[in-house]
Amino acid sequence: MTEDQLIADARGLSPWQRHRFIVLIGVTIVIALFLVGVALALYASSGAAQLDLSRPGYVSVRDKAVQSDDFEGFPTSGPIDKDTIKQFRSLYEKQSKEATNVDSFGGDVMSDKALSIDTPSK
Repeated sequence: MTEDQLIADARGLSPWQRHRFIVLIGVTIVIALFLVGVALALYASSGAAQLDLSRPGYVSVRDKAVQSDDFEGFPTSGPIDKDTIKQFRSLYEKQSKEATNVDSFGGDVMSDKALSIDTPSK
């Protein structure tokens, strides 16, 4: 194919065919902005924004947050046998009971005690 043939072929294309890459980029940016807007709306409406200490408004209380060492986690490595399954189930049931004991429609759902972020008892 010569250069003249390529130019003739390019002139025969419709405006949509000539600019489809730019349109694709534009549509992609619009979709990304829409999804970011949805994510931010969910972040604000779910209440997660009130718990986020990394926000600039919470700089003064960030150092007052206390990390609790009371959490008993399950080891990420090791053998899987009946004892480890029993240990996992007991830890899971303990956390499950704490999570389901909260009245979901009550006023105390977002309290520090319900979220297990109250001051540690020693």
